[in-house]
Amino acid sequence: MRFENQVAIVTGAAQGIGQASVRRLRAEGALVVGADVSDKLAPVMTELGAAAVPCDIANPEDVQNVVDQAISLYGKVDILVNNAGITSPADFLDYKLEEFERVLRINLTGAFLAGQAVARHIVGRGGTGAIVNVSSVNAKLALPHQTAYVVSKGGLNQLTTVMSIALAERGIRVNGVGPGTIVSDMTRAGALANDDNRRRILSRTPLGRLGEVEEIASIVAFLASQDSSYVTGQTIYADGGRLGLNYTMTPAS
Repeated sequence: MRFENQVAIVTGAAQGIGQASVRRLRAEGALVVGADVSDKLAPVMTELGAAAVPCDIANPEDVQNVVDQAISLYGKVDILVNNAGITSPADFLDYKLEEFERVLRINLTGAFLAGQAVARHIVGRGGTGAIVNVSSVNAKLALPHQTAYVVSKGGLNQLTTVMSIALAERGIRVNGVGPGTIVSDMTRAGALANDDNRRRILSRTPLGRLGEVEEIASIVAFLASQDSSYVTGQTIYADGGRLGLNYTMTPAS
């Protein structure tokens, strides 16, 4: 029970990595507040024994409300998992400014807003805490039809670094996890939408399989726990070996 008496906020909690992170933190004793814009949030959080607070992560008032609600319910916040994120594919030459800005507001500005709000609370009460930002291998690898997503994740890596330095002396550790291709609703609708895409991804994945949301949640839990007490400013890439590969492989299937 690594998180007994610990209170966590998880953004983008209604599905995928966010939902798996809520489940993992709850299983290890944390009190959890899940935040999302999805209508699925309330029933999913009820099932997992977590509180649900609707939130547009790009809206500062919504973000502060999540923190305030967590404090009202449980008295404090110790952990933040910045998981909320979207994609918006388009050819670079046709990419609309409003879409570029929308993705950055949610994926990057939202993480800044939530991180700042939680950090202010932790510092204000004289506590310690941990923030985990969910990044992507695409912070380092470019996807030509995902301009805003790639840029947002690259920015999130730098946000992780600067937050870790700014907050270290205040007792708050900040780290990231960078998933490769993980089986989720988002990837089923995008990267895994057809067999050709799946084969292409596996040709760049030495472990020869896709990742599971539970595998990412286990890294989130590690980075949020005292098991990683001397780790800050790092992004752990759970990508099946993709970043180290400089050739393609023949997928098993």
